[in-house]
This record gives sequence, C-alpha cells and structure tokens, in this order.
Amino acid sequence: MAKNCPNCNSINPDNAQNCSNCETPLNPTKKISQPETRTINPTIKGINIGDVIDEKYKLLEELGKGGMGIVYKSEQIKPVKRTVALKIIKLGMDTHQVIARFEAERQALAVLDHPNIAKIYDAGMTENGRPYFVMEHVKGIPITDYCDKHKLNTRERLELFISLCDAVQHAHQKGIIHRDLKPSNVLVTIKDNKSIPKIIDFGIAKAIEHRLTEHTLFTEQGQMIGTPEYMSPEQAEMSGLDVDTRTDIYSLGIVLYEILVGVLPFDPESLRSAGFGEIQRIIRESDPPKASTRFIDLKDTQAVIAEQRDTDPASLIKQLKGDLDWVIMKAMEKDRMRRYDTPHSLAMDIRFHLKNKPILARPPSTGYRVRKFIRRHKAGVTAAVLVFLGLVMGVTGLTIGLREAVKAKNEAVQQSARVEAINEFLNSMLASPDPSREGREIKVIDILDRAQEQIPEKFKDKPEIEASVRFTLGETYEAIGVYEKSLAELETALNIQERFLGLDHPDTLNTMNSMGSIFIRLGKFQEAESLLLKLIPIKKKVLGAEHKDTIISMQNLGVAYYYQQKYTESEAIGRETLRIRRRVLGEDHEDVIYSLENLAIALAGQKKHEEAKKIYYEAKDLADRILEPNHPQTLRIMHNLACELKDSNEHNQAESLFKETLERQTEVFGPEHPDTIITMANMADLLNRMTRFQEAKTLAEKALALEEKVLGREHPLTKYTRSILDEAVTGVEKK
Repeated sequence: MAKNCPNCNSINPDNAQNCSNCETPLNPTKKISQPETRTINPTIKGINIGDVIDEKYKLLEELGKGGMGIVYKSEQIKPVKRTVALKIIKLGMDTHQVIARFEAERQALAVLDHPNIAKIYDAGMTENGRPYFVMEHVKGIPITDYCDKHKLNTRERLELFISLCDAVQHAHQKGIIHRDLKPSNVLVTIKDNKSIPKIIDFGIAKAIEHRLTEHTLFTEQGQMIGTPEYMSPEQAEMSGLDVDTRTDIYSLGIVLYEILVGVLPFDPESLRSAGFGEIQRIIRESDPPKASTRFIDLKDTQAVIAEQRDTDPASLIKQLKGDLDWVIMKAMEKDRMRRYDTPHSLAMDIRFHLKNKPILARPPSTGYRVRKFIRRHKAGVTAAVLVFLGLVMGVTGLTIGLREAVKAKNEAVQQSARVEAINEFLNSMLASPDPSREGREIKVIDILDRAQEQIPEKFKDKPEIEASVRFTLGETYEAIGVYEKSLAELETALNIQERFLGLDHPDTLNTMNSMGSIFIRLGKFQEAESLLLKLIPIKKKVLGAEHKDTIISMQNLGVAYYYQQKYTESEAIGRETLRIRRRVLGEDHEDVIYSLENLAIALAGQKKHEEAKKIYYEAKDLADRILEPNHPQTLRIMHNLACELKDSNEHNQAESLFKETLERQTEVFGPEHPDTIITMANMADLLNRMTRFQEAKTLAEKALALEEKVLGREHPLTKYTRSILDEAVTGVEKK
C-alpha cells in the first residue's frame, strides 16, 4: 500500500520512512533518523490569530494549510488598508528543501501578472525568521463547486475553463509550470457580475528557463510531486524524464473532465488505496474512459449531475459525445507528444467547438467538417467563410469542399438509396481530373462545372438527390464568389424542391434563403426583397418567429431594404432582430454581432452617424472578444466602421482602419474576393476625399479591373467604383 503523509497528504512509496515532500515521519512507532534541517531560529514560536506580522499584517483567520505552509486571511494595516492572504511556512517545516520550495512559489507569483492568477503583493521574513508572502485574497470557491452551485450549463462551463487556460498560458510564457492544477487550486469569484477563475497555489511550481530561488531545489528519485488524481504520466514516472509545460495540459484535461462530467476519470478512493507502484502504473498506462462513457456508467447519479448542468442526462450525453470527448482525450494523452502543445491550443479547440467549427483534436473525416460548416452557415449568408476554397485548388481541397458537403447532406436525410447514389456520383466526378495530364493544380471551378454538366443524366429519375447536389454546388459556387452560377444551381434546386418536397420543407426553406443572399450579392435587391417577403411568413409558421433561421432571413431582408434606400424599414428589422437575439441567445453571442452591424448600417444610411459609430464600435468590441482576429465577420465590421469614419470626415482614422482591413482580407480571402475588392474601392473613395487623387486613381483602377472580372460590368458595385475612378481622374487632371 502507498503511504499518505499525515501532514501534507503526499503519496509515498510503501517502504518510505519519511514523507518525501515534507519529511514528516510516516511510521512513528519505528526509530528513524531525523532529516537534516536548517534551524531558522532556535527560539521560534508559534503564530496565532490576532498576531501582527512585520508590523503590517494582522492575522484574522486561517484559510487553509498545505504540506509546507499555512494561509491566513489578514488585514493589511499599512501602507494601505485591504484584506489579503498571507502564506507563512509551518513551524518545524524548516528543511532546506521546504524553504527552497516555499521561496520558489514566492518568486513564481512575483513574475506572473494575469487577471486569472492571484497577485502577489509583498514578501519577507517574520522576526523569528519564518518566510512569508502576501497575495491577493480570493473570495471564491473551487471551480467545480462553483459550476455546480450556480448550475452552469456546458457552454458556460467551457467559457469559464477557457479563462483558466489563458491564465496557464500566461504562466508558461513567463517560464512557470504549475504542476498541481486541480479544482481546489482554481477558485472562482464574482466581479462586476462576471465569473472570474483565479489560480492560487504555485507551491510546487517549476521554472522552465530560469532559477526561481537562490536555494537549490531538487526533486529526488522516488518523490511524487503533485496530486495523483490530476498528475500526468511523466510526472508520476519519477524517472528523470524532464517535466515540461505539457504536464499542465494533462492536468487541465482532468479538470475539464471533472467540470463537465462531475467525476474524475479514475475513482480517487480506488486510486489512493492502491500500492505506490500501482498508482504509478495506472497513471502511466491505464486509458481513462471517454467523458460520455464515464457519465453513462453513472447510473445512480446521472440525474443529479445533469440537473447541476441545467439539462437532462440524455442531453448531457449528447453534448459530451463527439467534440468534447475528442478534446478531453487529446489533452489527456499518455504520450505528451500527442497532447495539445499549449493551453492556448486547447482553449482554441474549445472555442472552435462553441462556434461549430472543426476542431483540431478530431480526425478530419469528410462528413464532420462540412456538418460544422452547414451548422454555422445554414442560411448561406456569409459566402466569405469558405476562404480556404480559393479559385485554384487541388483535388484534395475539393474533396473537403464538396464530398464532405454532400456526405453531410446524406446523413441529414438518412436515406441509404440517396447516400449510395450521391457517393457514386462524387466518386466518378472526383476521379475524373488527371493531375498528370492537367497539372498538379486544377481549378476548382472547372471541376464544379464538370459536375454540373453530369447532373441531368446522373439523376434524371432521382429529383430529390438532384436537388441536394445542386444546392451543394450552389453553396460552393457562392463560397468562391461565382454568384451567377450559384444562383442558377439554387434556382434549379428550388424548382425541384417545391414540386417534390413542398414550400414548408426545411430543404426548400434553406434554398430560398440562400437564393435571397445570392440576389443581394448580385445587386438584385428587388428580387431579394420579393423572395424574402414570401419566405419569412412561411418560416414563422413552420419554425417560429424567434427561430434562428427565421431571424437570419429577416436580417437578409433588412439588407435588401438598405440597398434600396428603405432605411427606416431596414432600421426597424435591425432593432427587432437585435432584441430577439439578445433575449434568446444572450449578449455575447456571435449572431448578436450581425444584428448590431445591420442596425448600424441602417442608421448610417439615415446619416445618424454618431449612433451608427457607437453601435459599430459595440459590434467590433464583441467581435474582437469572441471571434478570431481574421474571422470574416470581424473583417466586414472593420470595413464598415472605416466607411462610417470616412463619412464622418474622420479621414485619418478611416485610412488606418482601411489599410489594416485590406491587408488582412488580402491575406485571408485573396486579392480577387469581392470583400477585398469592395474595401479597395471604398479606400479609393477616401483618398479622393483627402485630395490624394493619384493614389485614388491607382487603387480604383485595380479595384475596377477585378470587379469587372469577378462581378461583371453591370454590377452596382462595379458602377460605384467606376464613378470613384472618374472622380480620381478628374482630380489628377485638375492638378
């Protein structure tokens, strides 16, 4: 059996006579030699509540004790008055090793500066020579207890965990590994009605790149540092293998497991009752069950755990299966080479999951990636998102862009005959390009065109399959900015769906909405308005007035109104969709950004510039907080805000923002994407207003050439850019 230290609860080998952590005797009935100690002061006395330390800190109450120190809630008397936490070394814990480790924690906290890590304020020695340090007093409870007490749902728990990952990332960047991450070392407090997790205990922290203390701090062979339930395999190994930042990744995976499932991967009582060697073996070799599997096995407590997560057992199982199982298991990989390399990577995958994007932890199967795409862009309102499908792409890229989409569609309809027919079509289509004959890179548009030509013959007796394939082709054409061909495929799909599925079928409604989006892209605003006015009442009847898909169609109608200068109608829709989304989805949801942006656009159209700017900045702040820096929505808001600054005569600010936006769009979308070109045109207009006509002429010429190529000579945006170029040419001639 392993031996638990009665003083610090560390795990020790069966034959150990002294605790390897604090050197407390483990078998007091036997005579054992005392460990070497460094006497701090031969007249040292105990410390009591009410004592004043260093004439500055009055001890109020004991908050807790660990293997080497005691933490007191204290009142700082001078130079400022505030409540702090004071940690002081235990009486008798005066060995070289313990003092070195205590000073390590003190130095570790000193180099850290993060809102989710308890701050260190002061450090020193008592009059009797006992080292102490003073840190932020965190009025909170362990993160698992907090989540359960407040019945946080899965999304809320994940968002809280992301903040924890950010704090650990900061520590790693400062060269500090925590080595004992667990719920009791992460307290959650509330500030300004927001939940703030705080890491509090760096007692066994390890420096990565620099020494933490002038004392030598050794980790002896046979010493298990940390808490076994949360310990990485390499930390339990104690074989001399260097422990790096990935040990904290493993512990974060365990904490995430417990936050979501309510229990640890391995039963703690069974783990600690095993022999020392068996504990090591379990940690090193035994694969934990997936989170969903562990929860399914909790027959007697499922209902209580699910209720604490504001859901029911069946729903919680569904939430855990898939992405979250993959994320947790990647963080808890036995082989650290296969774990996430940083806390940032772990947090990023969770963000991807929350935004219905493909996660890195999951093998990139065909159906999986596009299921995420369809879930994110079901209404087809943001063609810019598929930026990885450039105008030139290899066949492998097309497999992701088309085969996955159709496979996802197949799974949705769940009809084997349709699956077989579609897969057969795709196999023949994707096999047709011959790189040896046509070159290594084949234009994706050429392959799409070949597929389109084969559809009538392939599916002449299978109209529902034909509609599904044409819808997918239409979405893919839109993604690469080929709007006319996208519209043609969607119109054909809609005609089939209206005949065979009816107007109230989900597939029909999706196609109608996508067509409305394409009409707007093509500048056919009256057609968009007519279609959306027909679609929205059907969606309200079938889906409900506040369903997310209904709101998306309403939002598209607001855009169509705006481009027809029906600004008051556009503003009314913007305010209504914003009100509904905030109530249904909350303030910090991605869809709220869309409503904020469209409302700002409508206000700008009415020259309500101050209110428009205020809402644009609100949308940008929210996008910066919850989206990636180069997310298409973030870039579009930056563009629109720059336009508003231009119209408000804040030219310098507008120019700076236009430049940043154009640089990012060119990098993300490429120079020929419509969003990139529109930014060029609007920046050229700004340069005209700043009387920098030659620069405006050069940029407008470039934008116009691209618009004529991509959008056509008669597109409204092409005509707009032509007028900007004419103004620039006139300005140059006058000069």
